Formats: sequence, structure tokens, C-alpha cells
Amino acid sequence: MENKHDSCELSIVMPCLNEAETLATCIEKAQGYLDRSGVVGEVVIADNGSTDGSQEIARKLGARVVNVTAKGYGSALMGGIRAARGTYVIMGDADDSYDFANLDPFVAELRKGAELVMGNRFKGGIEPDAMPPLHKYLGNPVLSAVGKLFFKAPVGDFHCGLRGFRREAIMRIGLHTTGMEFASEVVVKSCMSGLRISEVPTTLKKDGRSRPPHLRSWRDGWRHLRFLLIYSPRWLFLYPGLAAFGLGLLASLALLIGPITVGSVGFDIGTMIYAAGFAILGYQAVLFSVMTKLFGAREGLLPMSQRYRHFVQRLTVERGLILGIVIFLAGVLVTVAQVIRWGGADFGAMDGGQTVRTAIPAVLGLVLGFQTIMFSMFTGVLGIPTAEQPKAEEPVRAKADELVK
Repeated sequence: MENKHDSCELSIVMPCLNEAETLATCIEKAQGYLDRSGVVGEVVIADNGSTDGSQEIARKLGARVVNVTAKGYGSALMGGIRAARGTYVIMGDADDSYDFANLDPFVAELRKGAELVMGNRFKGGIEPDAMPPLHKYLGNPVLSAVGKLFFKAPVGDFHCGLRGFRREAIMRIGLHTTGMEFASEVVVKSCMSGLRISEVPTTLKKDGRSRPPHLRSWRDGWRHLRFLLIYSPRWLFLYPGLAAFGLGLLASLALLIGPITVGSVGFDIGTMIYAAGFAILGYQAVLFSVMTKLFGAREGLLPMSQRYRHFVQRLTVERGLILGIVIFLAGVLVTVAQVIRWGGADFGAMDGGQTVRTAIPAVLGLVLGFQTIMFSMFTGVLGIPTAEQPKAEEPVRAKADELVK
């Protein structure tokens, strides 16, 4: 089903790794959709090293086969997307669980200007035994909720494998993952890059394979959750850090005056020590959020909003050093004052409770000041201008065709 590059509207891309049992059915459904709808398109099989004859099945049916040597779900899909000739791409697994015969809602949304169109299996219908209960009632709802919370993703089925997009837009946002995290990365990067996203109902039926699926529930679920956390420094570091720092600092300051009793519960020096430690951990988390954001932006992994960019511009190394030195010196002054008081007692025994109560804010100032100084120097390292590293250009379609056998 070859088409001229400038006349191909839709590429239907399927990753493939030993899908001989179901591949023909999927290709025939996709080709049937193209014939019925009149959409000018192609079927692209991104083969990831099949050994069961999947490539020959695809070629006999007229599909284009792109051999992708780099292993992984994401690698296979990116290989197929790069080689695709269509203005739009619809991707879906080749296990006969997705309805390639009914892609009209996806194409309609793409033609209306959507840059990413997600399928929603919960709205379209999930046939019995098509999705394990663990995925249906825990995995997908939880990960989708996390994605909506972290990234304001306007989708209810974050990991539906049937999705369409404008090829140019997806190539532009810089996708890097090679494994199962690719499904999450497409949505996350699309949200962070401000792409226009819509959602359409789609159905899911039990796949037609006799072998177990490649997916491993707990391992791959954790990989997706880990990806969402790493790409959201605010939720991973900033918000928990601010809460811990604020609570710990307030508790430490309150107990600096003396013991506090709430009802029948008393809080004293022991609580103050733990509160100070909590404040230190929270402060570290806040600094980590800034460093992660800066590093991610520098490496092209995380986009930086205009507001955050303005904040970073004001966060100079010199200002950070001054702040850190001020905090550190405050701790030093408290320490010196305590030593002077000890000298006034001829360096003899002093009230242990009062000594510790004074030492805690001194140590807190020393630690937070030192952390701020080190953080400022590290951000200075991240901000050193470097010659831009040559980036791998998107393979031109002529070269992508060399992969097609």
C-alpha cells in the first residue's frame, strides 16, 4: 500500500515482536478501514526482531515493514513513527485487542486540529477478560489519576495503546524512552509542551494470542509510576519538601521558647530534635526539586515555563551564596553566644535541656546555610554555557525508507 509522501494522510503503525498469530487480522482490519473510509494511508509494521515469520506475513499483505534493531516497545514505535509517511499517525498493538476497523473518531479529531487523540477504553467498552482486574480496577485508574493530577492531562485512560497524533508534533516534543514508559511519555510530554489533546471512546477485546503478553503488571506499573514521578519534580520533591520544611521549622521555633503541652500530650526537646531533622530533610527536597528542574531543562527532558525561567534568572549563584552565608553565620552567632555563656560558667556543667534547646537552632542554621551554599554552586555548574552538542536530526524519510525491506 505505497503512497507518495505528499499524498499520504494517515500511517497506521503497529509495533511487532512475534505476533504471527494476530498480525494478519490487525493488518486486514486497518487496510479495510482505509478502503472503507477513503483515507489515503498506509500500514507500517515496526518489527523489533520477530523470529516467527511476522515480517513475511506483513509483506504478503502489502504492509510496509520497518526493521527496528534497538529493543523495546518505545524503540519499535519510534522507528515506525520516523518511517511513517502520513501527516497523521495512529498507533496500536498488533495483538488484535484494539479496533483498527473503526478509526473514524481518531481521524475526525485529528482533522479538527487535535495534535494527540487518546482512546478511552473505559468509555468505549472493555469486553470480559480483555483486561486483568488488577489493571482495570487498580493499575489504570490509579496511574490515570496520578497523570491527571501531576500534568493536568485531559484524559481518563492514560495508558490506552490506541492513540493518534500529528506526526510533526510528536517528533517535535522530543521522546526519549525506549521501553513501556513510552506510552506515558507521549502523554506527559504532550501536556508539558502544550499540545492540543482530545479523547475518544474506543473498545478493547481479549487479544488473540495464545502466549502470555509481554506486559508484566507490577514491574511495568512501577516503571510507569516512576516515570510520572521523575517528570514531576513538584510532586516528587517540591510539595512534600515544602510541607516537611514548614512543619519542622514551625515546630522547632515553637519549642525554642519551652515545652508545649496539648491536652495530655507534652512536647519538649526530643520533639524539637526530630522537628529540626524534618526541616532539614524538607529543605533538601526543595533544593532537589530546583536542581532536577534545571538539569531536566538543560538536557531537554523537561520544558521550563516562562514563570519558572524568570525565577531561575533571579536565582543567581551570588544571591544564593549570600543567602547561604547569612543563614550559616546566624548559626555561627548562636554557637558563639552559647560558648560565651558556657565560658561565663567557667566551662562547667550547665542545664542540659537549655543547652540542647539552644544548640538545635544553631545546628539548623549551620546545616541549612551550608546546603544553600552547595546548592548555589551546583546551580552555577548547571548554568555554565557550553557549546551545543550536535543532536541527531530526525531521519529524513528517504533514509527511513532504507529500513524498509
